[in-house]
Amino acid sequence: MAWMDKHNHTVLKEFILMGITDRPEMQAPLFGLFLIIYIVSAVGNLGIVILTKMDARLQTPMYFFLRHLAFIDLGYSTTVGPKMLANFVVNQNTIPYNWCATQLAFFILFIISELFILSAMSYDRYVAICNPLLYTVIMSQGVCWVLVAVPYLYSAFVSLIATIKIFISSFCGYNVISHFYCDSLPLLTLLCSSTREIELIILIFSAFNLVSSLLTVLVSYILILKAILRMNCAEGRHKAFSTCGSHLTVVVVLYVTLSLMYVQPKSSHSFDTDKMASIFYTLVIPMLNPMIYGLRNKEVKGALNRIWKNL
Repeated sequence: MAWMDKHNHTVLKEFILMGITDRPEMQAPLFGLFLIIYIVSAVGNLGIVILTKMDARLQTPMYFFLRHLAFIDLGYSTTVGPKMLANFVVNQNTIPYNWCATQLAFFILFIISELFILSAMSYDRYVAICNPLLYTVIMSQGVCWVLVAVPYLYSAFVSLIATIKIFISSFCGYNVISHFYCDSLPLLTLLCSSTREIELIILIFSAFNLVSSLLTVLVSYILILKAILRMNCAEGRHKAFSTCGSHLTVVVVLYVTLSLMYVQPKSSHSFDTDKMASIFYTLVIPMLNPMIYGLRNKEVKGALNRIWKNL
């Protein structure tokens, strides 16, 4: 829906989300599949948040960061999931102009926060393995809060810049978004005004976010690997590897997915491949993270058993 203001500019009131597929026979199966994925993701991440808050044995920096990772996963899967599910049961899935801007802002905030929280977790693992005697001193409560607060503030800053830049621009009147949520790239194709400045801002911040966070992870794990290889005890090496296994699995899955989406050549870039990648990192990865940390972690399973027995 659109109307003309007194300056003959098109003012949109809402957008239409195309969704994942327009094939009628796929609507019901996909709705069922993604509903299950979203419920498992929401329950799993909410469970991690509650568990790491309630259990006294999980009051360590590692689980402090894990709680924030679960909160972020819950945040961006909820930002996207319910609206995507609605697309399967309505004839035309519209989203009000202001809601679209809000969805984009929260999605950018959570996805950037995820990258830097994972970086903070890799630094935490580095300190735990390479400086175990000074671990409690280095990873004090104040340091942990700084490592979480800075990513949140920075992510909010980038989110506001990108969202405001897009939504103060002029839209041409065509309001169909070729995606299942309000993402920056599909929205840019609807703008009448020049998108060069916005594209440059998105490119610079995306490159900085991916490179800086990945570099932190790589440097941390190179130092961790060197420390592990110097260990004489096989049991010590196994324990060190096991403490990093869950985090490393999550990092590899997320960065491979983001790389497939953002590092592909422009000639082969399409919204269909973007949709597949987006489904994976907005719904599947938030579902996998609690499973990876829960099923691979004896302390988490122990905490769950203790709470279950006390019910």
